[in-house]
Amino acid sequence: MSNANVPDVNDLVKAANAGNVMAQYCLGIAYENGFGAEQSFEKAAFWYTKSAEQGYTDAQNNLGVLYSNGDGVEQNYKKAAFWHTKAAEQGNDMAQFNLGMSYHKGEGVEQNFEKAAFWYLEAAEQGVGEAQHNLGVLYTAGDGVERNLEKAKFWYSKASQQGIEETQVVLKLLKSIE
Repeated sequence: MSNANVPDVNDLVKAANAGNVMAQYCLGIAYENGFGAEQSFEKAAFWYTKSAEQGYTDAQNNLGVLYSNGDGVEQNYKKAAFWHTKAAEQGNDMAQFNLGMSYHKGEGVEQNFEKAAFWYLEAAEQGVGEAQHNLGVLYTAGDGVERNLEKAKFWYSKASQQGIEETQVVLKLLKSIE
């Protein structure tokens, strides 16, 4: 397998230092995953921050994930929610899912099932299987939304079509109690 399409890290550093938002984001990816450079969550966080501060939503989301997990930065759920909010409000599907998780769990924000449902729906409508599953969970329990097993089954089915195994089990269980 050729790496002909993978940019050289030194070229990325030059472009990133010149303020190129995409190069900054790509360096974050490279350092986070050890692609063409030694893995360093600290360096990933540094470059994601540079890109995120320029408004790049994928960098904002990834930086939020680093804060949520405490990878390369001190774990800080409030900062995670801050960056996920920035990206989610601009339509980033994974940030919408992650922000939904923050509200669902009450991590970095006050627990709020209605807001969790809102952000899960935003992500679910963009095809994020995990958000579709979690929306099904909320409809099953009536958390943040009116309890509605038909809507729950709808979202579980969507998630199941994407191979979310947990959802497939839940669907079988729901069908067995009908």
